[in-house]
Amino acid sequence: MQNDNIKCGLTRKNNSYFVDTIPKEAYVWCEKNWKHDDNEHIHARSQLTFVEEGYQYFHIENKIHLVPQHHVIWIPSEKAHKITSEAQTVELMVFLFKTVFPEDFYQDVHVFAAPPVLKEMLLYASKWNKVLAENDEQDIFFRAILRSLPNFCKESNGLEIPVPADKRLIPVCQDISSNFKYHLNIDSLAEKAQMSVRSLQRIFKHETGITLQKYLQLTRILKSIELIDTRQYTLSEIAYKVGYQSLSAFTASYFAVMKTKPRNIKSQGVSS
Repeated sequence: MQNDNIKCGLTRKNNSYFVDTIPKEAYVWCEKNWKHDDNEHIHARSQLTFVEEGYQYFHIENKIHLVPQHHVIWIPSEKAHKITSEAQTVELMVFLFKTVFPEDFYQDVHVFAAPPVLKEMLLYASKWNKVLAENDEQDIFFRAILRSLPNFCKESNGLEIPVPADKRLIPVCQDISSNFKYHLNIDSLAEKAQMSVRSLQRIFKHETGITLQKYLQLTRILKSIELIDTRQYTLSEIAYKVGYQSLSAFTASYFAVMKTKPRNIKSQGVSS
């Protein structure tokens, strides 16, 4: 992104809304060493983002979606979102579509691992990076990607952390995020929320759809992904850093959330 007023070919109209005068039905915008800001924004085009390297957090409504390497996120048009990341390097491919098909799939946010066929299609499409002139092959190819997305999608609901609307629960979430290495202290969390333990557990589950223990698990796995991205630690070291007493316990928890086993190669070339 060349400056604060241009994002993926879109021009900032006001503090949060981006517009474009590009006549093309769809185009792709690739960036090496992606730079972002923390501002929530909206645009009229639907967005498919493929994370080629690193990871991104997408803050959308009351959820924070993690999009790791080789995953995609679909964001419908007019859906407010912002992105954050602590990854050392982020490489993204952003596909922007003016119109989409009428199926329900295209009206909701989806995060999923890009299967090999979709990944190859997206990488092939990079040859049209920032090409805004009309191109028949590109138009047909991008429409095929768009049409195929519902078939490629295997929902990864585990890659999101809910944000409760009840303000009493915000200190609870902040405490878990700061002390994820340790076991939950339910009494202390209830005190922070100024409610009984029973009420905290009930209200938290109602607000977020998950238990406090599940929230802790998700937080630990998201933190582990950040550590894996640094390539500074073995998986055993990461397991202990995020609160697990053994590599096997960490691997089982990671698999339960991510549906795949953690993989890591330290920068020194040591495999784990």
